[in-house]
Amino acid sequence: MSISVGQFDRKFTAMAALKPLAAAGKGNVAVLLPDTVTSARYVQFDAPYLTQALTAAGLTSSQFTVQNAQGSDATELSDAQTAITKGATVLIMDPLDAGVGAQIETYAKAHGAAVVDYDRLTLGGSRQYYVSFNNVQVGKIIGQGFQACATDWKLSKPDVLVMKGDPTDNNATLFAQGYLGVLDPLFSAGSYVKAGEPAGTWTPSTALSEFQQNFTAHKNINSVLVPNDANAAPIIHYLQTKGVKAKTFPVTGQDATTIGLQNILAGYQCGTAYKPIYLEAQAAAALAMYLRAGKTPPSTLVNGSTQDTKANTAVPSVLLTPKWVTTANINSTVITDQFVKASQLCVGQYAAACKAAGIS
Repeated sequence: MSISVGQFDRKFTAMAALKPLAAAGKGNVAVLLPDTVTSARYVQFDAPYLTQALTAAGLTSSQFTVQNAQGSDATELSDAQTAITKGATVLIMDPLDAGVGAQIETYAKAHGAAVVDYDRLTLGGSRQYYVSFNNVQVGKIIGQGFQACATDWKLSKPDVLVMKGDPTDNNATLFAQGYLGVLDPLFSAGSYVKAGEPAGTWTPSTALSEFQQNFTAHKNINSVLVPNDANAAPIIHYLQTKGVKAKTFPVTGQDATTIGLQNILAGYQCGTAYKPIYLEAQAAAALAMYLRAGKTPPSTLVNGSTQDTKANTAVPSVLLTPKWVTTANINSTVITDQFVKASQLCVGQYAAACKAAGIS
């Protein structure tokens, strides 16, 4: 039996091919999600998509669980231990941090349960597989999007504050690797100036504080690379209070949030790195079905590897492709995918911009 990354679609049709694995497998699948604060995606998309994928693959509602740790390491560990006690043979886990992730994976290994790292890699962990978007590529398209925007908005000499996500999150490291790969040669050539590079965070209020400190200290800052929409939003609002006009101060993002897309429509954000989560959910569910049945997933599914820098191991991975979303392709990406509804996006002051962009 074989399934490939290219077969996953919005209708989850490929998952039906995994039903023979459901019949052959043993035990339950437990999905462990981290929180509801750093990103609304876990409630809005990951939980329902993973439920849909596992159901379409042939599991009954009594054969899997989907839980959210609500930001608590202790809860995520407890959820994992309870799930294994109740018969989970596979965990799909997005760890709150590498510390609790490694604890869960050690416990799972000792109790004969397999683990799929979902979205975030557990550094120093012992999982069998990892599913995510190619996070270096996510960073690369953010960097390329910034560069295109700086040109389009006619910045003669970009003076860039380079911001990062939380340094404890391996994804943040990979994003930065991607966008610095684009920007560092421009800094070295002298065509761009690096105004600063704060430590990084996924807390929007902290990101705003980091930005304000640098913006106050360096009067020439005229652009900022931000690795996600949630951190970009308060920075954009702050710039607006300072009288900054649309299409004059490039800001980037990731996650295709409603506020991020509205900031793009308004001309305050260059674009956003969009990750179609329905692809990630299907990939994770597919791996779980193979593991539950004691089978090796095919190379058409496991299409890459990711370095666990702490354990110094290469982790077999399913790596998916992100998309850079601007006003030009909002309609053909996030609206078509029903990731965001036009009725939510195109309200009030954004209605005219939606109409101009052909969003319906």
